[in-house]
Amino acid sequence: MPEQRRLDGVFTALVTPFTDRGDIDWSAFDALIDRQLQAGISGLLPVGTTGEAATLSEDEAVSLIERTVKRVDGQAYVLAGTGSNATDKAVKATRRAADVGVDGVLLVTPYYNKPSQRGLVAHFQAIADCAAVDNVLYSVPGRAGIAIEPETAAELCQSRTNIVALKEAGGDPARVTALRAACGPSFAIHCGDDGLALPFYALGASGLTSVLANFDPEICVALYQAWQSGDHQRALALHEILTPFARALFIESSPAPVKAAMALRAWVGDTLRLPLVPMGQETLALLVAALNQYAEDRGRVMNA
Repeated sequence: MPEQRRLDGVFTALVTPFTDRGDIDWSAFDALIDRQLQAGISGLLPVGTTGEAATLSEDEAVSLIERTVKRVDGQAYVLAGTGSNATDKAVKATRRAADVGVDGVLLVTPYYNKPSQRGLVAHFQAIADCAAVDNVLYSVPGRAGIAIEPETAAELCQSRTNIVALKEAGGDPARVTALRAACGPSFAIHCGDDGLALPFYALGASGLTSVLANFDPEICVALYQAWQSGDHQRALALHEILTPFARALFIESSPAPVKAAMALRAWVGDTLRLPLVPMGQETLALLVAALNQYAEDRGRVMNA
């Protein structure tokens, strides 16, 4: 297996557990981190989209990031979500995250205001200049309405040494090839879709930022390790059982489905903050069916 670099491997985009009253459930959050570390997860992402960052106060966000840093205690990379559609807010959030000891920050493209590619360059450069931590760009056009073009990523990583990676969540594996051609092989690319992890790895992506790993970090790590060790048959088998469940985790807006799945195991509650609400009965039934099939197939393949 190749030597692992700091941004290689599976990172978990952590959910933020809430109590029935809507406060952060710190004991559930600690238990979630501990299970991730026990499974061999390479990195943890607090306060991302999956963590319902948009509904967290500044104090809550910093507390979650600091809690993660302390709980991890150097056992995994900590990548904090600090992006915003206001550059000044992203700069301030990035400085706060750096102050509590994160390894890197994840920076989503500005949403709703949809800047030009020139605007993206100015936005990300301003954030990169504010703190000496890794900057990971995040291209997710389905949520933000704009993608980071490969040429833009190349301009950014060439202009700032701490812009080191991009999380790609546009659903197109061909983007890996375009990004590698533009930015070079040392620029890390993370897959942002669990069901596309294997094709992304095959095309040269260095890791996965996973929603599914909140529920099952072990299988995500097993798939990555199988590919890296050259056991492509096992990697394909894991991919084929994982993909339908990964798809089911997005039958409603994330993180409602993954929280519902975790609630079925009593790991977290299914409480979300408005405007997100728990899953409806029809879609919940579809999720349960997918989960039951996944559990059956998982036992067969993981124990083979």
